[in-house]
Amino acid sequence: MTSPSEPALALGAVTVVMAVVALLLALSRRKQVRRCREMDAALKSAEARKRYAESRTQDLEAHEERFRAEVGHLVSARLPALALNLISSHHPIPGLLQEKAAGPEDAELLDSVLTRVSEIVLKERRRVDAAARAALRGASQDSQALSYRLQSELDGLQREFTGSRHLTHRMLAADHLNEQNLRLIQRTAIVCGAWPGHVRKDTYVAEIVTGASSRLRGFDRIKINSRIATNVGIVGRAAEPIAVACAELMANALEHSRDDLAVDVSLIQTGNGNVSITVDDAGKGMTAEAAARGVRLVSADSQDVMLTELGDPPSQGFVAIGRLVADYGFHVSVDNPSPYGGVRAVVTIPPNLLASIDEEAEPPSAMAPQPAVAPKAERRPATVAASVTGHGTDPGTEAGDEKPGTPAPDAADGLPQRRRRGPAATAGLAAPTYRAPDPERSLKAWSEFQDGLDSGRTGSDSEETQ
Repeated sequence: MTSPSEPALALGAVTVVMAVVALLLALSRRKQVRRCREMDAALKSAEARKRYAESRTQDLEAHEERFRAEVGHLVSARLPALALNLISSHHPIPGLLQEKAAGPEDAELLDSVLTRVSEIVLKERRRVDAAARAALRGASQDSQALSYRLQSELDGLQREFTGSRHLTHRMLAADHLNEQNLRLIQRTAIVCGAWPGHVRKDTYVAEIVTGASSRLRGFDRIKINSRIATNVGIVGRAAEPIAVACAELMANALEHSRDDLAVDVSLIQTGNGNVSITVDDAGKGMTAEAAARGVRLVSADSQDVMLTELGDPPSQGFVAIGRLVADYGFHVSVDNPSPYGGVRAVVTIPPNLLASIDEEAEPPSAMAPQPAVAPKAERRPATVAASVTGHGTDPGTEAGDEKPGTPAPDAADGLPQRRRRGPAATAGLAAPTYRAPDPERSLKAWSEFQDGLDSGRTGSDSEETQ
């Protein structure tokens, strides 16, 4: 027979077991709930990451599409515009298709492509330009040497030929054509880096300008007015470069003015010792852009101008002047208007390029313009100072001669007294200074001039044409 405590113990044990099982079930359920929550959170995070990845993928695809469009725009529009911009700044380079949407890194990368391509193109263009200059320089120097030989032959024929006047004029026309051809060849050679190709001795400024005008078609329209001393010359090393510069400026003036209009050339020596050669034309003038370009080309900083920048056909005159200015140290300005509405070009020659030439040993050419004589200013008659004596009369005058209108100091009674004077002394104008002509010099000059007339020569002297 069991005691009554055994069922109670069994029931208690069952209860404890059930409580433990319930606790374990509760713990297991909580763990399952937490695990489910974690799985839900992980699922939601995975979905978020998926959505983010999808969004990121879409952004990358959009960026790739934009970048591809920018690259296409770079190839199809910006690079061709860059090539034109390197020729002339009038052709702008377009920007990005979407400047706001493009990132700074992409914009910098695309711009670096333009910079690199520009450097490569300029480097290649300079190489090609240097090769072209070398070829033109060689050909021009050979042609220039042959033209000088032809000029010497024509000069010798003109001295020896005694045929008809018609043939003489034909020979002179051939000589002038050779002069024009020689100027064009010489200009091309200078643009390509060659020296002028002609050595002179010290030459009068007036002869330089006259000889330069004789190289041009339409030289008879050039009117030269000299207001400098006849003994002022240019040193030999700079004589031909300045002649080339003057010829190009006068050619430009003739080309841009009508055939019935003259071109005025003035020679003057300024107070600081410079000699200025002024060329005034009556053309239409230059626009502000053309004037700025001309100033840049005739300056000493025009050495980087390439042949492809000179136009079609190339305009070489200003570039040739710029190279001579850089090499020899004179100055040229082309940005001032002339009094006739055209362009005023001024060649300024500093004192270090000037020389004083002995006119007796080296007489100037009879064809060179003579300096204009400045008119003498009229001087007023000198006032004769009256010296008052004690009786109110001047020494050497008679008592009956009075000086009306000149009161003497008051007399003792307070009444004014008048001075007396003789005949009024009138001071005449100063006699002009006159220098007797040198017979030998005049004979030599007129003999050379007569020889030129006899041979039909209308150009400059032999020194200028050699």
